Amino acid sequence: MFILAQTSRTSLWSLFMQSFDVFTVLLIAGSIFGVALIFLCCVEIKRKNIAPEQHASKMLDLARQGRLEEVRDSCVRDDSLLSRVVRAAIAAPRNPLAMREAAELAASEESASWFRKIDLLNVIGNLGPLVGLAGTVWGMILAFTSLGETGGQAGPAQLSLGISKALFHTLLGLCLAIPCLFAYGMLRNKLDKLCTRAIVVASEIVEYLSSKTN
Repeated sequence: MFILAQTSRTSLWSLFMQSFDVFTVLLIAGSIFGVALIFLCCVEIKRKNIAPEQHASKMLDLARQGRLEEVRDSCVRDDSLLSRVVRAAIAAPRNPLAMREAAELAASEESASWFRKIDLLNVIGNLGPLVGLAGTVWGMILAFTSLGETGGQAGPAQLSLGISKALFHTLLGLCLAIPCLFAYGMLRNKLDKLCTRAIVVASEIVEYLSSKTN
């Protein structure tokens, strides 16, 4: 069993080396970049960077009491999405309509900037199989071209080797796409939940503050 496993690993590595071309380079580079991007997104997309609970509770309490200056100071010391939205509302002219409009605009811009961080994962995940398919088509063209050059005398072993080399690009494309699309789905759900929470809390704070300006 160990011998079979070792033979399988050796043949897979030899197949990888035989299939090494520009498509393989693109897919490997995409895989490395995708893994790095997943790691960065996982590090950045956290509750403390979007809707920190303790900070939200503190600002809600201050807003209920109408302590505008303390809310402003609290927002200045924090750089989460929640604080940015409230900060934009406080910087607007002191009337309820202007404060609500400023908060809505800031919430839209901040949410979009967070979702743009993970959109590249979706692009990579969708392009990976297409690049792999392009490499497969190119490999099939080369295999059948060599078959034609030999007058159709190539043996089944040679032909199957050429086809397996071509399909190896498809395998690399799928290995790139699956983790990227999986991470994109998970991070998008998490990001949607956190952004929604931040916007809801920010709207409550703005409502309290705007009511004190009347």
